[in-house]
Amino acid sequence: MILVTGGTGLVGCHLLYFLIKNNKKIKALHRKNSQLDIIKKVFSYHSENYEELFEKINWIEGDINDLVSLSNAFKDITEVYHCAAFISFDSKDFKSLEKINVEGTANMVNCSLDNKIEKFCHISSIAAIGETKIKPIDEDCEWKETSNPYSQTKYNAEMEVWRGISEGLNAVIVNPGLIIGSGFWKRGSGAIITQISRGMKYYPPGKTGFICVEDVVKIMVELMNKNIFSERFILISENWTQKKFISLVSDHLSLNPPKKRASKSLMMLALFLDFSRSLILNKRRRLSKAIIESSNSKNEYSNKKIVSKLNYKFKKIEKAIEETCLNFKN
Repeated sequence: MILVTGGTGLVGCHLLYFLIKNNKKIKALHRKNSQLDIIKKVFSYHSENYEELFEKINWIEGDINDLVSLSNAFKDITEVYHCAAFISFDSKDFKSLEKINVEGTANMVNCSLDNKIEKFCHISSIAAIGETKIKPIDEDCEWKETSNPYSQTKYNAEMEVWRGISEGLNAVIVNPGLIIGSGFWKRGSGAIITQISRGMKYYPPGKTGFICVEDVVKIMVELMNKNIFSERFILISENWTQKKFISLVSDHLSLNPPKKRASKSLMMLALFLDFSRSLILNKRRRLSKAIIESSNSKNEYSNKKIVSKLNYKFKKIEKAIEETCLNFKN
C-alpha cells in the first residue's frame, strides 16, 4: 500500500488521481481542517467518474508533525510519496517553514526507517538547488546559504532525506521547477494566474524553469517503479522568462499582456508600500525581499539527467498553460 502526504496540494492531488487510475491502494494523510472537495474538483478535470475514484482513497486524519497519527498512517505501508510542504517567502514564517518542511520531513524519514518502508520519494524544489555563474544549473551545483526562508528549509529537508539514505532508506529526490497545473488558484502558479487575470501593467525581468504537473507525477512514479534511489533529479520542461509566461497566460485569458518591465527599484518601492499596507490594515504581506530577488533572478536549469535516465519526453509548456487557463476560466 502507498502513503501520500500533501494530497490536498497541487502535486499530491494529481498524484492521487494518477495512482488511483492505475488501481493502486492508497492512504492519504490530511489535516483536520483540510478541504477535500478540491480533490474531487481536480479529479473532475480528468474523469466523469471522479466521485467513484475519490472514494477509493483511504483518507487518514493526521499531521506529519504528529507522531501518533503518523504511526497509524504507516500501518501496512510499503511505499511513501512525501509531497507535503509549506510555501512562503516571508521571513516571518520561518518557524512554520522549519516545522513543516524540515521537522516534518525528518519525521517521515524516521517513520519510514522504523517501518522498513521499501521506497520513498521526496518532492523538493529547484529552490533547494545551488546556483552558479555557469548556466544551465544542474544537480551538481554547490549549495550556498540564502536569505530565502523557503529555499533554506527545502534544502534542509533534503538533508534529512540524505540522512535517511545513509541509514538504509531507498529514497529518491525530485526538484521540480514552477509547476503548471489546475485546481489551486491561490497557491503557486495558480496564484500567479489569478493575479494575471486581474490585470497586470508590469512584468518581472526574471527567468526560471517550468514543468507541467502531469510530468512531475509521471516521473515520480516511474522513478519509484524502476527502483532508482539515492539520487536527485531536476524536473523542468523548458526555461522561460517570466514575461513570456505572463504574456501567454494573458493571451489565453483574452487580456492585454503587461508591456512595462518592473525594475528592482520599483519592486522595492512596492515592498515598502506593501509593508505599510500590512501595518495599517493588519493584513498579510504580499511581497518580500525573497520574492523580489527571485523575480529578478535569471536562472536556467538542465533536465539532461532525468531525460537521460528515463528517456523522458516532456509536455510542452504552451499546452500546459492552455489547458490550465481553460480550467481556470471554467
